[in-house]
Amino acid sequence: MSQTPLQLLAIDPDDLAVLSVALQDAVAKVGDIAYEPKARRLTIAFNRYRWEAGGRQRVRSALQVGGVMGVQTRRIRRERRDAVVELLSLDFKAGEAPGGVLMLTFAGGGDLRAQVECVDAVLADVSAPWPTPRTPQHGA
Repeated sequence: MSQTPLQLLAIDPDDLAVLSVALQDAVAKVGDIAYEPKARRLTIAFNRYRWEAGGRQRVRSALQVGGVMGVQTRRIRRERRDAVVELLSLDFKAGEAPGGVLMLTFAGGGDLRAQVECVDAVLADVSAPWPTPRTPQHGA
Protein backbone atom coordinates (compact mmCIF):
# COMPACT_ATOMS: atom_id res chain seq x y z
CA MET A 1 0.00 0.00 0.00
CA SER A 2 1.17 3.48 -0.85
CA GLN A 3 2.21 5.72 2.03
CA THR A 4 2.70 8.77 -0.21
CA PRO A 5 0.71 11.76 1.09
CA LEU A 6 -1.90 13.02 -1.34
CA GLN A 7 -1.47 16.60 -2.60
CA LEU A 8 -3.94 17.74 -5.26
CA LEU A 9 -4.73 21.09 -6.84
CA ALA A 10 -8.03 21.85 -8.60
CA ILE A 11 -8.31 24.74 -11.05
CA ASP A 12 -11.22 23.49 -13.17
CA PRO A 13 -14.31 21.27 -12.79
CA ASP A 14 -12.46 18.18 -14.07
CA ASP A 15 -9.86 18.61 -11.32
CA LEU A 16 -12.67 18.93 -8.76
CA ALA A 17 -13.99 15.54 -9.89
CA VAL A 18 -10.64 14.02 -8.88
CA LEU A 19 -10.86 15.72 -5.47
CA SER A 20 -14.41 14.40 -5.08
CA VAL A 21 -13.25 10.82 -5.63
CA ALA A 22 -10.40 11.24 -3.14
CA LEU A 23 -12.77 12.74 -0.54
CA GLN A 24 -15.62 10.26 -0.93
CA ASP A 25 -16.57 8.98 2.54
CA ALA A 26 -14.34 11.50 4.33
CA VAL A 27 -15.69 12.50 7.73
CA ALA A 28 -15.38 15.80 9.56
CA LYS A 29 -16.71 17.42 12.68
CA VAL A 30 -18.89 20.45 12.02
CA GLY A 31 -16.41 22.44 14.12
CA ASP A 32 -13.67 21.55 11.60
CA ILE A 33 -15.41 23.63 8.91
CA ALA A 34 -14.04 27.17 8.86
CA TYR A 35 -15.07 30.02 6.58
CA GLU A 36 -12.96 33.18 6.73
CA PRO A 37 -14.91 35.93 4.90
CA LYS A 38 -12.11 38.52 4.94
CA ALA A 39 -9.61 36.02 3.52
CA ARG A 40 -12.31 34.60 1.19
CA ARG A 41 -11.26 31.11 2.23
CA LEU A 42 -13.07 27.91 3.24
CA THR A 43 -11.06 25.24 5.04
CA ILE A 44 -12.30 21.81 6.14
CA ALA A 45 -10.28 19.21 8.03
CA PHE A 46 -11.32 15.64 7.21
CA ASN A 47 -10.45 12.11 8.20
CA ARG A 48 -10.21 10.78 4.66
CA TYR A 49 -10.59 7.13 3.68
CA ARG A 50 -7.56 6.22 1.55
CA TRP A 51 -9.24 4.52 -1.41
CA GLU A 52 -6.08 4.99 -3.51
CA ALA A 53 -4.05 2.89 -1.03
CA GLY A 54 -6.34 -0.13 -1.29
CA GLY A 55 -8.47 0.97 1.65
CA ARG A 56 -8.40 0.03 5.33
CA GLN A 57 -6.68 3.32 6.19
CA ARG A 58 -7.68 6.85 7.04
CA VAL A 59 -5.55 9.98 7.06
CA ARG A 60 -6.07 13.53 8.28
CA SER A 61 -6.52 15.78 5.24
CA ALA A 62 -7.33 19.41 4.65
CA LEU A 63 -9.40 20.90 1.85
CA GLN A 64 -8.90 24.60 1.26
CA VAL A 65 -10.96 26.60 -1.23
CA GLY A 66 -9.97 30.11 -2.25
CA GLY A 67 -11.97 32.94 -3.76
CA VAL A 68 -15.04 32.13 -1.67
CA MET A 69 -17.59 34.94 -1.71
CA GLY A 70 -20.15 33.28 0.56
CA VAL A 71 -21.12 30.01 2.22
CA GLN A 72 -24.55 28.55 2.94
CA THR A 73 -25.44 25.31 4.68
CA ARG A 74 -28.59 23.23 4.66
CA ARG A 75 -29.40 20.58 7.27
CA ILE A 76 -26.05 21.06 9.03
CA ARG A 77 -26.45 22.29 12.59
CA ARG A 78 -23.47 24.59 12.99
CA GLU A 79 -23.99 24.96 16.74
CA ARG A 80 -23.34 21.20 17.15
CA ARG A 81 -19.59 21.51 16.62
CA ASP A 82 -18.89 17.86 17.61
CA ALA A 83 -21.48 16.45 15.17
CA VAL A 84 -19.89 14.35 12.44
CA VAL A 85 -20.70 14.78 8.75
CA GLU A 86 -19.74 12.31 6.00
CA LEU A 87 -18.94 13.71 2.55
CA LEU A 88 -20.58 11.98 -0.40
CA SER A 89 -19.53 14.26 -3.24
CA LEU A 90 -18.03 17.54 -4.32
CA ASP A 91 -19.61 19.18 -7.39
CA PHE A 92 -19.28 22.44 -9.30
CA LYS A 93 -22.19 24.28 -10.88
CA ALA A 94 -20.94 26.90 -13.31
CA GLY A 95 -22.25 30.43 -13.02
CA GLU A 96 -20.85 33.57 -14.61
CA ALA A 97 -17.47 32.35 -15.88
CA PRO A 98 -15.16 31.53 -14.30
CA GLY A 99 -17.25 31.48 -11.10
CA GLY A 100 -20.00 29.28 -9.82
CA VAL A 101 -21.10 27.23 -6.84
CA LEU A 102 -19.04 24.52 -5.20
CA MET A 103 -21.47 22.05 -3.62
CA LEU A 104 -20.42 19.61 -0.90
CA THR A 105 -23.09 16.96 -0.37
CA PHE A 106 -23.12 15.04 2.90
CA ALA A 107 -24.83 11.82 3.97
CA GLY A 108 -28.19 12.41 5.61
CA GLY A 109 -29.20 15.16 3.21
CA GLY A 110 -27.01 18.03 4.41
CA ASP A 111 -25.02 20.20 2.07
CA LEU A 112 -22.70 23.17 1.98
CA ARG A 113 -22.72 25.66 -0.92
CA ALA A 114 -19.74 27.92 -1.51
CA GLN A 115 -20.13 30.74 -4.03
CA VAL A 116 -16.69 31.01 -5.68
CA GLU A 117 -15.01 33.44 -8.06
CA CYS A 118 -13.32 30.52 -9.82
CA VAL A 119 -12.24 26.95 -9.13
CA ASP A 120 -9.31 27.20 -6.72
CA ALA A 121 -9.00 24.25 -4.32
CA VAL A 122 -6.20 22.30 -2.68
CA LEU A 123 -6.45 18.92 -0.94
CA ALA A 124 -3.48 17.72 1.10
CA ASP A 125 -2.87 14.92 3.56
CA VAL A 126 -1.50 16.39 6.78
CA SER A 127 -0.82 13.30 8.91
CA ALA A 128 0.45 9.77 8.64
CA PRO A 129 -2.24 7.21 7.75
CA TRP A 130 -3.66 4.92 10.42
CA PRO A 131 -5.47 1.59 10.10
CA THR A 132 -9.26 1.44 10.28
CA PRO A 133 -11.38 -1.69 10.69
CA ARG A 134 -14.33 -0.19 8.81
CA THR A 135 -14.72 0.11 5.06
CA PRO A 136 -17.39 2.59 3.98
CA GLN A 137 -20.48 0.86 2.59
CA HIS A 138 -22.86 2.27 0.00
CA GLY A 139 -26.47 1.24 -0.34
CA ALA A 140 -27.84 0.31 -3.76
